[in-house]
Amino acid sequence: MPLIFQITRFLAPSLLLLVTSCDPPVQKQAVREVDEVSEQFVRANQYMLRRHQDQIDAFVERVGWDASVTPSGLWIIMEDSGSGPRIVENSRVTFTFESMLLDGTPCYSATEKQPKTIVVGTGGVESGVEQGLQLMKKGGVAAFIIPPHLAHGNFGDRDKIPGNTVLIYHVKVLEVQ
Repeated sequence: MPLIFQITRFLAPSLLLLVTSCDPPVQKQAVREVDEVSEQFVRANQYMLRRHQDQIDAFVERVGWDASVTPSGLWIIMEDSGSGPRIVENSRVTFTFESMLLDGTPCYSATEKQPKTIVVGTGGVESGVEQGLQLMKKGGVAAFIIPPHLAHGNFGDRDKIPGNTVLIYHVKVLEVQ
């Protein structure tokens, strides 16, 4: 057998090993598939937001309130904005309120004898109430119409406020520190 065939026969397996070991492993390109479930939740939330805004709009028109709407979707009927410094983040605010559903069903309240006190920006009250208070001053009186995403959301408070419920808050600011 010629020498070249002997060398090739001896080196062929080594060359094959060398050639195949140099190829990087094939990696599949990570393809981000659209998460259909997430898209369905987004569409459902957008639908509910439109539905709540339509409910509030119809209510405001029916009762004849002159309301303004914030970019977040909070509706405000300002009777008296009050006097003195405006309520800001970290203000200690004492206020009275009555909360109810759009159909007039009462939920919760705080009176002048037993008012509610919060520090704005630290929770303890619906985010819609905090947003509305920051548009007021001491002595201010207003009504807030709060969509669920600024109140108790999809689940309610599991007591007096059902899930996906629009709330009305009548508020009077007693003290601001």
